[in-house]
Amino acid sequence: MAYKILSKKELCPNQYEITIDAPYVVRNAKAGQFIIFRAEEEGERVPLTIADVDKDKGILTLVFMAVGYTTKKLAKLEVGDELVDLVGPLGKPTHIENYGTVVCVAGGYGAAPCYLIAKAFKDAGNKVYMIMGARTKDLIFWQDKMKDACTELFITTDDGSLGIKGYGTTVLQDIMNKEKVDYVIAVGPMPMMRAVAELTRDKDIKTEASMNPIMVDGTGMCGACRLTVGGETKFACVDGPDFDAHKIDFDEVINRTRIYKDEERKRDENCNLLNMSK
Repeated sequence: MAYKILSKKELCPNQYEITIDAPYVVRNAKAGQFIIFRAEEEGERVPLTIADVDKDKGILTLVFMAVGYTTKKLAKLEVGDELVDLVGPLGKPTHIENYGTVVCVAGGYGAAPCYLIAKAFKDAGNKVYMIMGARTKDLIFWQDKMKDACTELFITTDDGSLGIKGYGTTVLQDIMNKEKVDYVIAVGPMPMMRAVAELTRDKDIKTEASMNPIMVDGTGMCGACRLTVGGETKFACVDGPDFDAHKIDFDEVINRTRIYKDEERKRDENCNLLNMSK
């Protein structure tokens, strides 16, 4: 089956939104799940969390940062081009129920998958706060979509160029000081998710973190996304990607994500040299 790119736009520097004709994928897709794609025949398999779906039209929306070899290849594709293959939906969907007051904390690229999650919680009758954080205003996107998906939207930037100056944890603390929070989910960089977990740890607030950034194969075969949760080994792709944030060994995960940094950098440099020679 052909997975044709229907639209493409650069949301902010180096971050793209594409829509894909994928009716069989979106038919059963739920918030928190992901897909695996290949941009070229000999390319690696890369997981991306589902950002949005239009089930009536069979359209899948993905948001990604062009930071590695394969995502840069994906960023070079244009409307009308086709992905070699696309598999999904994969992973366990975010557990949605009426908790009461829900806070979604999204850091950087984590904003895209948080859209469907926030929307699902709101549709389930929750009061939903969305906290979107980034280094600067140029990295904030989907503001209007997020406002529709939640009860109230907060934006934070490290440099204060948009919204509240500071981090999402500061806003989360303010919300917890003002009212009872029943559930928190964090999606984004590991240090941010760890900070959210520490903030809610002693508050008796159910807190989950999405561990999709560490996935590789996406089917439990490679073992690259293994992590320790409550003293037990889990795999982000088949057991998650959402886990109890208070039980995740974040130090272990962060150390493991650094293992292949040098290899990825070398491959990226080779890709740039190849492009320059053309």
